Amino acid sequence: MPTDHISFEGALGALAPITLEEMDGIKLMNRIDSKYLTDERTLLEMLADAAKAGYRALVIEDKRITNYNSVYYDTPALRMYYDHRDKHLVRQKVRTRAYMDTGQAFLEIKRKNNKGRTSKKRIGIPEGEMMDFSGDAAACDYLSRKSWFTAEDLSPVLETIFVRMTLVNPAMTERLTIDTCLQFNNFRTGLQASLRDAVIIELKQDGHARSQMKRILLDHRVKPARVSKYCVAVTLTDPATRSGRFKTKVRQIEKTINHKIAIQ
Repeated sequence: MPTDHISFEGALGALAPITLEEMDGIKLMNRIDSKYLTDERTLLEMLADAAKAGYRALVIEDKRITNYNSVYYDTPALRMYYDHRDKHLVRQKVRTRAYMDTGQAFLEIKRKNNKGRTSKKRIGIPEGEMMDFSGDAAACDYLSRKSWFTAEDLSPVLETIFVRMTLVNPAMTERLTIDTCLQFNNFRTGLQASLRDAVIIELKQDGHARSQMKRILLDHRVKPARVSKYCVAVTLTDPATRSGRFKTKVRQIEKTINHKIAIQ
């Protein structure tokens, strides 16, 4: 984790571990996803409460904090960005993602249906194809079968770099991903941005089960916030976009961290 951020190693060390194999066994059949926005200082307090409530922290290769790198693809006209901005109920996003601590990489397709449910499909790719998988016949075929797009339709737009912590409740009815140290690089404009000490939390829970984490979030006055990393990043790093309501999301983040987000 960068030195200008809070270290969460000690707080996470107070949580019992859970392995990736155990995590993969959690099936949330009636899943409800919610996103929240907070800052690092509040997160530190929340982790103490999560430890008291018996939450477990995902451990991969002896690490409780993992490094992620995602490259988002879009059409020349940024169709996926504008579909989200214009609130299309059915929409897709295409990205490659590398798990930097394991060397694994995937081509991923996220799809949202008209009931608000999100699904993710992915296929493994070599890490060297993060920026260009067009020569990978299996990946190109997978994209054309699982999405509206072909490799010829898309090109890399934006890179997101962040670190993630993952928690699971004792009953294994909910899991929580916590993303910090978010940085964005726009390949088309050359502009960069950082969300400083902002924290994006995503809670995935069984809709039939009581959520302990929701109570912890409420105790710390952390409210739901629909935040798309890709859309916020494009809004920040591409002045030519018609960002509309996403400007409100940027202001919400700035209010949360009590700082203006600098663009370089």
